[in-house]
Amino acid sequence: MVLTHLWIQTQHDGLLRADQIVGIDSHPTPELAGKPSHWLLDIVVALPAGSGGPGGWEITSLHRTVVQTPAQPSGAPLALARLLAELDATDTAGVLKAAADRTPGGSGGHVLFTVEPFDGGAVQAGD
Repeated sequence: MVLTHLWIQTQHDGLLRADQIVGIDSHPTPELAGKPSHWLLDIVVALPAGSGGPGGWEITSLHRTVVQTPAQPSGAPLALARLLAELDATDTAGVLKAAADRTPGGSGGHVLFTVEPFDGGAVQAGD
């Protein structure tokens, strides 16, 4: 994939150029002190990231959260990969954003993707 003109809006870290992505995953967070667990849809960047703990220093790939959902976003990683492939084929320039679909009665795990091209107009897709 080229994707040098497409940027992905992360939840807290700003924008990440899409050609830096080497993986997409979803995983739950632990339940802590009465706070319920939630699910994260992450993109993985080809950069090592380290953190220290009681067992020593750990090196892993750098993950950036794209969206947080109350339920497992089971189709979202594949939907995002498919959308990135489609956008690569058209050499789209813009910003891709993700949002949890919080429609009443929904599972809470559905993710909506929106692409805001730099030239105006918007393109939408879902999982």
